Amino acid sequence: MFLDQAKIQVKAGDGGNGCVSFRREKYVPFGGPNGGNGGHGGDVVLVVDPKLNTLSSFHHRTKFAAERGKNGAGKDQTGASGAHLRIAVPPGTIVRDADTGALVADLTMPGQELRVASGGRGGRGNARFATSTNQAPRMAENGEPGESKSLLLELKLIADVGIVGLPNAGKSTLLASVSAARPKIADYPFTTLEPYLGVATLARGRDETTLVLADIPGLIEGASQGAGLGHEFLRHIERTRILVHLLDGASEHPLADYETINAELAAFGRGLDAKPQIVAFNKMDLLQAQEQWPQVQQALQERGAEAMAISAVAQEGVRELLFRAVNKLAEMPPVELVEPAPVITLTEEQPFTIEHREDGWRVSGARLEKLVAMSRFDSFEALQHLQHKLERLGVIEALTAAGVQEGDTVFLSDYEMEWRP
Repeated sequence: MFLDQAKIQVKAGDGGNGCVSFRREKYVPFGGPNGGNGGHGGDVVLVVDPKLNTLSSFHHRTKFAAERGKNGAGKDQTGASGAHLRIAVPPGTIVRDADTGALVADLTMPGQELRVASGGRGGRGNARFATSTNQAPRMAENGEPGESKSLLLELKLIADVGIVGLPNAGKSTLLASVSAARPKIADYPFTTLEPYLGVATLARGRDETTLVLADIPGLIEGASQGAGLGHEFLRHIERTRILVHLLDGASEHPLADYETINAELAAFGRGLDAKPQIVAFNKMDLLQAQEQWPQVQQALQERGAEAMAISAVAQEGVRELLFRAVNKLAEMPPVELVEPAPVITLTEEQPFTIEHREDGWRVSGARLEKLVAMSRFDSFEALQHLQHKLERLGVIEALTAAGVQEGDTVFLSDYEMEWRP
């Protein structure tokens, strides 16, 4: 099954927890703290794999999580970092933030990588909290939570040549005749429901040239407004450098078909109508096409179109068509293989917000939740440390200014506390 779009959830690994430990050796009665730090959580990374050409692998699996870091241990042992999770995507994948629709990156180059979620740092062990006034701290941090993201993946096929035309024009037959691609072929409108890529190898003397072709699903009138499946697949033509405009020689009105396709390309915009075209009048193995070709050829020449007659079934004129496409590509400026820089939209977030409800005061915010998640509530020292961090963040002052009273309930993330001045 071909998937043009996929929505996935990614979760980077949490950092490992820090350790509370003290040196315990014979003849060392007052050994100091030696609790190690937790390991870093694994990142989630998208990697462009040129062997892929669909997003079908995301049909059954949509949630991905990297490995969390290991916990720290005594003797100042730092936990191992979690393994990064690498997710393969096909070339031409556009990554967007599923919540805002903002563009994150355009992945086009084989081997290109994009980190979409960063793993959390490991929590500090008690050895890191030792000071001149507190030489035996009995507190450590939990690991930092890894980032969670909801991403929308959108695929735009990348090919040298895009084959366009009305349903039943013979696009799938043409692709199958020149490459190893095996698209499903049948005699009914809108045969191809998914794009196919094929690679044609052309030999000229001792030189060999490869041509990547994409069979774009048949367009119908109104496709640019979303009729049929046209609107879903017009985007794939954006990536192709030139177009082979295939006309059905057995159609009653081939010139009207030609105008219909060009009108849809122009209506969709994004420069599709400006792409170089080679018009191929197909099905010359049929008498009806042979009779229509002289009149159609003259009309196309009057429109300034570059046209030729072929039979995809009999493979007549197909080789010449491919070489003409190769020559046209050679006349075009070379593709700039410059890795596109990721476009990441950064928004300035409030460190926290305060809301007064019937059941108490609720303090929320990404920074606050991360702070609370890394804090432990199993020792007085840890609670004091959290208190100092809340003061530095401005939470205590903000609650006081909002009118919190002694005995009121305050919710910090998932924790419920009673306010004491």
